[in-house]
Amino acid sequence: MTKNTYGTGCFLLQNTGERPAASRNRLLSTVAWQVGGKTMYALEGSVFIGGAVVQWLRDGLGIIKNSSEIEALALSVPDSGGVYLVPAFAGLGAPHWDPYARGTIVGITRGTKAAHIARAALESIAFQVADLLEAARADAGIDLAELRVDGGAAANNYLLQFQADLLGVAVVRPKVTETTALGAAYLAGLAVGVWDSTGTLAQHWHVDRRFEPSMQPSAAAARRAEWHEALNRSKSWIARGQ
Repeated sequence: MTKNTYGTGCFLLQNTGERPAASRNRLLSTVAWQVGGKTMYALEGSVFIGGAVVQWLRDGLGIIKNSSEIEALALSVPDSGGVYLVPAFAGLGAPHWDPYARGTIVGITRGTKAAHIARAALESIAFQVADLLEAARADAGIDLAELRVDGGAAANNYLLQFQADLLGVAVVRPKVTETTALGAAYLAGLAVGVWDSTGTLAQHWHVDRRFEPSMQPSAAAARRAEWHEALNRSKSWIARGQ
């Protein structure tokens, strides 16, 4: 399974089984959990600025007053109007690892509105996660069947629908989106006998909504190609050593 946490940053975990997978695409090999003497491993990728880009629109630009307003504003236009926002405010994390990158907005025209920037900001989160998943697939050799999600920004329906469109697979949101904390509690409960197996825990997981892809694969590939053009313009913006 693969899951992504949409919080201030984004954190992807790809379960690789009982043997660690060495990354050739600049991800981290990590321990997922250990239960009953059996250790399971995962590939991990971290995006520095996920939901934090929405906070920047609120606190830095004043485009919105509350983070919950971002979805309605983004959907007030039919698309991003050719605008791409690369939120490299603190450099770029996995799989790029460029501390010299800086935030970039490209494609602005006289017709660009706040709504286009808002939509591009949400889309930037999904683009970054897609880059992580591409790296994880190359490392693990595992085709993505579906992406399970959690975290505060997973409440945004447009973000998850666009994520499904980019990936070409379903994105699944559970009823409880604080899955990271819940998982830690479940592991503690297994250790002290509150639950007897991971199979028992699986019965507590329930789907809130599935987002099925609706974009043609060729259109998704074109959008990702444009994203990578914008991404490349953000890299190495600050001279090394400054």
